[in-house]
Amino acid sequence: MLGKSIKIRSSDGGEFDCYLAVPHENRQVPAIVLASAVHGVDGDIVAIAEEFAAHGFIAAAPDLFWRSIPGPLSHDDGRTQQRSQPRLEKIKAGERDLTDTLGHLGSVPQFNGRAAVMGFCYGGPYAILGPKRLGFAAGISCHGSQMLDYIADLDGGSEPVCIIWGDRDHRAPPEVLDAYRALSARTKNVELHIFPGVLHGYMMRGARKAFDQKTRDFSMGRALAILDNLRGTKTQGPLRQAS
Repeated sequence: MLGKSIKIRSSDGGEFDCYLAVPHENRQVPAIVLASAVHGVDGDIVAIAEEFAAHGFIAAAPDLFWRSIPGPLSHDDGRTQQRSQPRLEKIKAGERDLTDTLGHLGSVPQFNGRAAVMGFCYGGPYAILGPKRLGFAAGISCHGSQMLDYIADLDGGSEPVCIIWGDRDHRAPPEVLDAYRALSARTKNVELHIFPGVLHGYMMRGARKAFDQKTRDFSMGRALAILDNLRGTKTQGPLRQAS
């Protein structure tokens, strides 16, 4: 394994855990910050961080729930909903954690100063908020939830944002998908991919029935391509898939 758990000092005071995976590189490379689902930095998130590091990128996964119920929780733990509510307030607090994580990456010698944020379910909105106002160069959302509350934040942006859902995702009903289809059709920097028959939580092996290897592979491929483009100065252009 290339990663380990570290502590990051919060700008609010206190500190929070973060899983940090740094590749063995003799050059500076981009980073990706993983904004977890409500289950926290569990085995699925650690595996994704390790995969990015194995491809030569820095990966960091902060504990966004350290202020309430810290650490990973199982999929059947009833406290997951407790620690994520009220949702908009908790998302706002997590913005500071992502900013602090990005600041910590500045102390990693291999970091080239450019990072993407990749959000899953609860963490999906950070794919929009990260590039919009937190200093990230790109965002990727996989089966994001509460996304209609943040669609207006995509107006006027220029950083690449990639949003991926399944059309059987109960957290992305038809009105949400239609709103994002309309936005991506008129917005050059936003790419949208909607996969038929795919459920909510397709990235996570721990989600059992929802896990979808093909869609996970596609999502990792898009994220890796976006990161690869952050090695230089040119921003990643959209790659569209019919939906």
